[in-house]
Amino acid sequence: MLLAVTAAANEPLYTSGQRERTVPIPSTITPIAGYPRKLVIFKMAASKFWQVRCWIAGRTHRKSTQTQNAQVARFFARQFYEQLLADHRIASLEAQGGRHGRNNDASYDTTPTHAGAVGDSSAHRNGWTPASKAPTVSFAVYAERLVRNEQSRVARREYTRGSLQVLRNRLDGVILPALGACTPSEVNHEQLQAFTHALSERFSSITVSQYLIAVRKVLATAVSLGALEKLPEFPKVKAQTNSRGPFTPTEYWRLLRTSRALCGQRPSDDPDTLRMKHGLRQADHTQPPDLSWVIGFMVNSFIRPSDLKTLKHKHVEVVRNANVYLRLTLPATKSHDKPIVTLQPAVRVYRALRQHHAQQNQANPNDYLFMPQHTDRDYAARVLAYYFNQVMAQTGLKLGAQGQPRSLYSLRHSSITFRLLYGHGIDILTLARNARTSVDMINRHYASTLTAEQNIGVLQSRRPQTR
Repeated sequence: MLLAVTAAANEPLYTSGQRERTVPIPSTITPIAGYPRKLVIFKMAASKFWQVRCWIAGRTHRKSTQTQNAQVARFFARQFYEQLLADHRIASLEAQGGRHGRNNDASYDTTPTHAGAVGDSSAHRNGWTPASKAPTVSFAVYAERLVRNEQSRVARREYTRGSLQVLRNRLDGVILPALGACTPSEVNHEQLQAFTHALSERFSSITVSQYLIAVRKVLATAVSLGALEKLPEFPKVKAQTNSRGPFTPTEYWRLLRTSRALCGQRPSDDPDTLRMKHGLRQADHTQPPDLSWVIGFMVNSFIRPSDLKTLKHKHVEVVRNANVYLRLTLPATKSHDKPIVTLQPAVRVYRALRQHHAQQNQANPNDYLFMPQHTDRDYAARVLAYYFNQVMAQTGLKLGAQGQPRSLYSLRHSSITFRLLYGHGIDILTLARNARTSVDMINRHYASTLTAEQNIGVLQSRRPQTR
């Protein structure tokens, strides 16, 4: 009896401690945007990994995501929910088939199977009804199907990983919080119109149209899977192109000289602002020498700012024959994977930066060209963008002639524009392919700031007379 009393007295303390270790930590409970509120990820004291929990088909399902990354955990939760939904639906169909001697496909088949047979009404008289009580499949589930389809395209090299990440960000950040809980049939023209109005208050017309393209892809996935008969009518959004302002040759040289003069100096922002607002670490509170190399390299190589994050020495080959240039075999960007060839000045820039980083043993094949000390490449790009903005502020070149805001991308714009202006007999198709873009993009964006007067010599030129 004494033993029983002792056990009973100790049991609450023991079970309470165990329960506390597996109870979700309230501050970590995070719902998944666009999905039922019962689908959440959370952490508990008993594990370092995120856990997923959801309520479906009358019971609670829990599972470890086996990751400490919240973004990966949210992705796992979406797939976990979708699989549970599919399993429940299959079980419902099998139950229907078992009760009425039909297979899964026949659960939805109301077509007469022999002469004199009656279809749907006969089935109802026999007590059979389609499995219509399965949980409603939301827009968010089809969004996840779309992402999985696009992942397969990435594996087949039909779609770039960067484009997939942009799609994922648009879905998670804006689209799913607004439309995720709806069914595909509820995303009608009126709903899309309201969504477009909300987007227009935050983004440019180009960005709004890109979000609508992502929504259309999700609904097209629903159509292909039979959840939607046809796509709804989408609002008409006229994309207003606002090309980034290129620099003139004089402005380019001002940027280059100023960046060299400011190398190693502290910016105007105080250390607290650099750390708290801009996220710069103490070691990066002075302008790096890489910035001047970035300016010279981009203007002479046609690369995008995103290429600064991935470009390594193993991607660079110095070619010396009738012409001297660099051959850049970069990872694929925007479905383009052909090498880029640079102008000759890029060779001098590359030689200078390589010599500098070799002194710190950071010029090996797998080392990055720019800011190689940072393995976090997003952070390295943020450092370069911040200091480039400081140089533009110092030179008064943050806005173009028509008031366009400028950024690192304006250096690529300048690179292509300079070739159009000063390249002798330049072939736009060759230029487009080398810059990993299209002729249409060059006409709509890069050449949009050119005037006829800037190429007056070409306009007034005459072919040589032949006899």
